[in-house]
Amino acid sequence: MQIEERITTSAKPETIFSIYADVERWNTWDPDTKSSFLKGPFAIGSKGRICPTKGNAVPMELTALTPNRSFTVQCKIPLFKMVFDHELSLSEAGTEVLHRVVFSGPLTFILGRIVGAQVRKGLPKTLLSLKRLAESQV
Repeated sequence: MQIEERITTSAKPETIFSIYADVERWNTWDPDTKSSFLKGPFAIGSKGRICPTKGNAVPMELTALTPNRSFTVQCKIPLFKMVFDHELSLSEAGTEVLHRVVFSGPLTFILGRIVGAQVRKGLPKTLLSLKRLAESQV
């Protein structure tokens, strides 16, 4: 199961990426995040936790990162995995921001529907809030 949303902003990829790298402040632009942190730098292999506004905190690990282009966070609980991809690309209109969430594992048929409904509803708001924050830093 996969959900994705896109938005275009006038902010530069470097500006957006610096917002991404400030993990402890994700809740300032992501209304579905209550708190988040990494034990270590914003780098592949760093682990931490993310607590959604609805639900329990889950472990997270940064599994991929290309500075100013993309990063991936993976959250795993028994029998269910969520992969959050964040991609930035330049276009004539500005910077296109893509957020994708992929659910997998045996419990996807249950948890995917529950969590997926929240993600589908919240992702457009998250991207709009990220855009506003990034454009305010120009």
